Amino acid sequence: MHLGLAGKKVLVTGATRGIGRSLLKTFVEEGADVSCCARSRQTLSRVLAEYADSTSRVIGESVDVSDVAALQAWIDRSAEALGGVDVFVSNVSAMGGPDKWQQVFELDVLGTVRGIEAVLPHMRVGGAGAIVLINSTAAVETFRGPTAYAAFKAGLLNYAKNLSRELARESIRVNSVVPGPVFVEGGAWDQIRAEKPEEFEKVLADLPMGRMASPEDVARAVVFLASEAASYVSGTALVVDGGFTRRVQY
Repeated sequence: MHLGLAGKKVLVTGATRGIGRSLLKTFVEEGADVSCCARSRQTLSRVLAEYADSTSRVIGESVDVSDVAALQAWIDRSAEALGGVDVFVSNVSAMGGPDKWQQVFELDVLGTVRGIEAVLPHMRVGGAGAIVLINSTAAVETFRGPTAYAAFKAGLLNYAKNLSRELARESIRVNSVVPGPVFVEGGAWDQIRAEKPEEFEKVLADLPMGRMASPEDVARAVVFLASEAASYVSGTALVVDGGFTRRVQY
């Protein structure tokens, strides 16, 4: 299937680890030009060095997505450097448990909303666009108790759906990808495996496919929704969980 992403201008937040890093790799493999951001300047420099010889243009900056002015400036500079914005992927998350409501709100919610508000003028210049929000199955089922992460991710599903209706006539699509547990070396589930092996094994046993998702599993779903192959898909929440959730989707 031809995805039609060659030459597209893509912005990805949080692209140096896990899902974000796989997103960067997959978009570049499809021929897109990518601007990414991350908090660690050192890690970002190492990741960008991997694409020094790429035929795609790959640039990035150290940005704290919760800093609205810095986020706006990065998006504007990226649009100028790449020649526009066709795709925006909001990937950064604070994760966070019951004690991190303010942090998760500022990073996950405001980082997403302000990022989208900043890219929309650039997409309107181009006459079209695709926005993809990275969400979580924690938003759609009870899982590991009440947390800021789950509550705010649920709110972002509602936000994305309403936004998709508002922007449809401008040919700007908005979708969410909803991963189940994703295993990343050094990531949250890797830490749980080391520190709480019984909890890790319990979740693993509940996964019908017998494994957690890889970052690549999620990245491919995001890239599809961002592509011309999904040109009539908007307002959807694509669950990528290997059958983990028990609810029936109507």
